[in-house]
Amino acid sequence: MPAITNSVDIGTITTERLSLVPLRVQDADEMAVVLDDERLHEYTGGRPATVDELRAHYERLVGLARPDEAWLNWIVRRRADGQPVGTVQATLTSREGRRRANVAWVVGTQWQGQGFAAEAARALVDRLRDEGTDEIVAHIHPDHRASAAVASRAGLEPTDDRVGGERVWRVAGARLSGK
Repeated sequence: MPAITNSVDIGTITTERLSLVPLRVQDADEMAVVLDDERLHEYTGGRPATVDELRAHYERLVGLARPDEAWLNWIVRRRADGQPVGTVQATLTSREGRRRANVAWVVGTQWQGQGFAAEAARALVDRLRDEGTDEIVAHIHPDHRASAAVASRAGLEPTDDRVGGERVWRVAGARLSGK
């Protein structure tokens, strides 16, 4: 089976209002401002990263290469002006010929409530399905209603499964759904 990173198009994904642009290390300067809010860590823990910490993190993400796992990351930008508003990511794994994606999203507090997270997450899920992903999941804190709403709008459904106290949301991908 070919390396998973060679079988996924990491290119730009566009929607009506957004461009999901592959993450670059130099995006850290802009994104440190977008993500600089303690409220973004209410359900996940931690604190906002400094520019240097975010740059080092992005260097690791961009340089990560494993044959059975790919970390795909995009900066979510408004198409109208290029303003970054958040990120989406998919961690792809391949086991026994099946591809699974764990997805996540974050939108800066200044841009929340405008449907950007749902639009970006839906575009990501659609791309993963188009690329033949067998299963797409998100882990969401049970009290995080806004993230649950995003997952629902992206086509994921809640399950009874829990991982680390978070509820697993799932959608069957292209091969299982017949898309």
